[in-house]
Amino acid sequence: MAQELRVGCVKKTDRKNAHERIRAVGGVAPDRTRWTHTQEQAIRNIRGGICSYHVEQPTGHRVKVIIGKSAAGNEYLKTENDGEQPNNLLSLPECP
Repeated sequence: MAQELRVGCVKKTDRKNAHERIRAVGGVAPDRTRWTHTQEQAIRNIRGGICSYHVEQPTGHRVKVIIGKSAAGNEYLKTENDGEQPNNLLSLPECP
């Protein structure tokens, strides 16, 4: 069973394209250890069933992090559309 991790911060690049802006995601695991996964690691973890990721905005309202694909064919992380307001990874604070 995949470890479920809450994404609480991101590391961004200085690129303008939203699909290329996230370099890594991070947060605090259930055992209270801080974690950071590169975007490539997170994509591999999702594909391999190792980890699943979500954001909570507002607290208690979970939105799944999924793999998106740009028009150029590049994979990136994004939040699932929840039908309300966009829960965007790019709006999370920068990881320490």
